[in-house]
Amino acid sequence: MSSRRLLSLLLATLALLAIAGCAHYRLGTGAEPSFSTLYIEPIENRAVLPQARALLDTHLRDAFERDGRVTLAGSPETADVTLRVVIQNFDRDVASVRESDTRLARKFTLTLATSCTLHDRRTGETLFSHRVVRTQRDAMTDGGQLQSEYQTVPLLAESLARKITHAVLDVW
Repeated sequence: MSSRRLLSLLLATLALLAIAGCAHYRLGTGAEPSFSTLYIEPIENRAVLPQARALLDTHLRDAFERDGRVTLAGSPETADVTLRVVIQNFDRDVASVRESDTRLARKFTLTLATSCTLHDRRTGETLFSHRVVRTQRDAMTDGGQLQSEYQTVPLLAESLARKITHAVLDVW
């Protein structure tokens, strides 16, 4: 057998082994949660950011539905577990100032923080209590501070929803 034919056969064998090795690969964490249905309680907002409640609720439901590992329940009675989310605070910190006037901020770091509690209704056990989940985004004030924050808050809510989904569904 020629060396060229042997090399071709070897490469074909390696390709088949690689394909066979990836046949059972799954995206995600690989861990299945111990529950199949989840009820998200109405989100409580203790922060001075009125629009955050509705935005976070929408993004949180979307994140769980996209993930697909659990089904959202319409009531706590039909769910295995319930999730309570409390928006604790919204902070705005100056990240940089204007070059021409150091008393005016050019960029703010916005932080949105929640406290989450996951309760298993079947066993009565609290899986985690008051777990802090927070996220940050920078907001440039070149177009005005109010407009900048208005555009950044939905991004904060989306990021926070992803982090809460991971806290609930990933192995802890």
